[in-house]
Amino acid sequence: AGAKIDEVFIGSCMTNIGHFRAASKLLENKRDIPVKLWMAPPTKMDAKQLSEEGHYGVLGSAGARMEMPGCSLCMGNQAQVKEGATVFSTSTRNFPNRLGKNSNVYLGSAELAAICSKLGRIPTKAEYMADMGVLTAASDTVYQYLNFDKVQDYTDAAASVKEGAAA
Repeated sequence: AGAKIDEVFIGSCMTNIGHFRAASKLLENKRDIPVKLWMAPPTKMDAKQLSEEGHYGVLGSAGARMEMPGCSLCMGNQAQVKEGATVFSTSTRNFPNRLGKNSNVYLGSAELAAICSKLGRIPTKAEYMADMGVLTAASDTVYQYLNFDKVQDYTDAAASVKEGAAA
């Protein structure tokens, strides 16, 4: 607790749509966060659904930089953090220079990452628990997985493939 954070990354293959919804809920009505916040949903399908649900608007208003879906900072193949930055990340690795030259990386949940981005530091347990209360009431909708077999665009596409194969 208390360690200063310069940049936050929420993304990588270890995140799912619920993590982005949770971050959005925690950043609702927040403006001008004190860190650079990078967001990279794992897939185009996640990005599309998050946009349709209004989360891109909430996250953008908070100051998040929305990256194209995929690895982004996790692999350092699309961008890197500022040299010497202390970063809180949801990615899977925190070895030296993974996210940027001379970067120091803490790993944790998307929820903790969102709280770090609001504070510009790692919160105390009490601060974390106070913020997490907002998710308790909304957990049924926040943590729903994106089930492609229930998304109309994908079921329609699957049906057209089946129809074409039968012809």
